[in-house]
Amino acid sequence: MKIYTRSGDTGQASLYNGDRLYKDDAVFQALGDVDELNSALGVAASFLTNKTLLEQLEIIQSRLIDVGSAVATPLPTSPENKLQRTHFPGVVHAQQLEGWIDAMDEHLPPLKNFILPSGGRGSSALHHARSVCRRAERSVVVLSRRQTISLEVNTYLNRLSDFLFTAARFTAHSDGVPEVIYKKSS
Repeated sequence: MKIYTRSGDTGQASLYNGDRLYKDDAVFQALGDVDELNSALGVAASFLTNKTLLEQLEIIQSRLIDVGSAVATPLPTSPENKLQRTHFPGVVHAQQLEGWIDAMDEHLPPLKNFILPSGGRGSSALHHARSVCRRAERSVVVLSRRQTISLEVNTYLNRLSDFLFTAARFTAHSDGVPEVIYKKSS
């Protein structure tokens, strides 16, 4: 099988349910943002050494493929068998993220100030991934407001940005790199 199909050369692409849409459709915007987030996590992982965090990121990257499948299968136009195959239990996966957040939080000093994205390469890459995650979340909100995807996708991405913020802080702390405190202009 070749990687190229030429089916998108006219500016349209197919969703999992077979619908063909223009590539500037909100569905493809969301899919692209989720894909970019997955790539940002891959970059972040290349700077990390904590085995547990690396294992968690690998799980998250797989869940993001699941998120993409759910996004690519709109609720109102997809047959039941495809909806069942791509159902994303976001609340369950968000609870897993919460457990990981709580475990990292136990090792962190309380946050008393706003911090700038900083803390070394790994921490900064995780902060960047968090920003990309927020954009992906905004993209899927458009779809959930249209009721074409489950709100559980929003729940997961919202919690994922919390996880990435905490993971960035945890990485800076573990690496012994100070976080840079925001200073208000005078």
